[in-house]
Amino acid sequence: MVCVRRDAGDAAENAPPRILRCGPEFFLSLPVTSGRRRVSAGTGGHTVSRSVSGPCRVLIFWTMRYFLELRYNGAAYCGWQRQPDRPSVQQTLEGALATLLRGRVEVTGAGRTDTGVNASYYVAHFDVPQPVADPVQTVYKLNFLLPGDIAVSGMTPVADDAHARFHACEREYIYLIEPRKNPFTRHMTWQYYVPLDVERMNRAAEMLPGFRDFTSFAKLNSNNRTNICRVMQARWQTDADGRLCFTIRADRFLRNMVRAIVGTLVDVGRGRYTPEDFRSIVESRDLARSSAGAPAQGLFLSDVRYPAEVFERRCFTKCDLL
Repeated sequence: MVCVRRDAGDAAENAPPRILRCGPEFFLSLPVTSGRRRVSAGTGGHTVSRSVSGPCRVLIFWTMRYFLELRYNGAAYCGWQRQPDRPSVQQTLEGALATLLRGRVEVTGAGRTDTGVNASYYVAHFDVPQPVADPVQTVYKLNFLLPGDIAVSGMTPVADDAHARFHACEREYIYLIEPRKNPFTRHMTWQYYVPLDVERMNRAAEMLPGFRDFTSFAKLNSNNRTNICRVMQARWQTDADGRLCFTIRADRFLRNMVRAIVGTLVDVGRGRYTPEDFRSIVESRDLARSSAGAPAQGLFLSDVRYPAEVFERRCFTKCDLL
């Protein structure tokens, strides 16, 4: 990071530039000159430039960036993103980090999850002005400060331009449907008692990778710049207990998209729509034609993938949630 300080300091006329070290900061003292010049500074291969003139000091901040791997139960939160008057996962995590690191910390997540939605795997990044001495011990202390419904498993140093959201190339969600009353899974599944034709649901789901525009499943007034997504996989499976699991993988997801797709596919499974009706709904690009969204508690963000040179998953190997 580079900023300009309008301070003559020791930038005397005809003096050469000097670098002064101060903790994690560097001051580049520039001599008096006429006209403007370009000053650049780089860390980790990332360069920032500013145009400056006259005697000044350029303040360069060296920071360390870490990726956090975590999971959370979203029942008590209004989603990932910080809100002014309601608890969020981001706000809770930032508060714990600020207490632990004794300074304000901003956390950037891999994406938003809606109110009540869970994450069995999530990635976020934050910056600190100096390296964390013991990441393993820091994770232990961070979990001690966090409530029981948020768990951090890993803290990994990454390049200073690695971004948890913008560098993510694939995301995966799963949705769980319990076909019978079960008091032990009611907070983590959609308990839906109408018999469903999974084969029909899969015939409809396998059409999704052939589409790009998912306006039919995009929440209104979401300020999306585009409703274009690239779906790589969409499939229903039934486990040994008869529980249904829908897995969908894409480069990005729109707000409420997965829940709207699940709700519409369930209507295919119970006979309200045919698979061809489902195709027509997607092609119409009309939200009014899709079904109501499935309940939030059955939805889990289950994977976030990055290019290998940016970050590779280290924690939370995939396993049965229930």
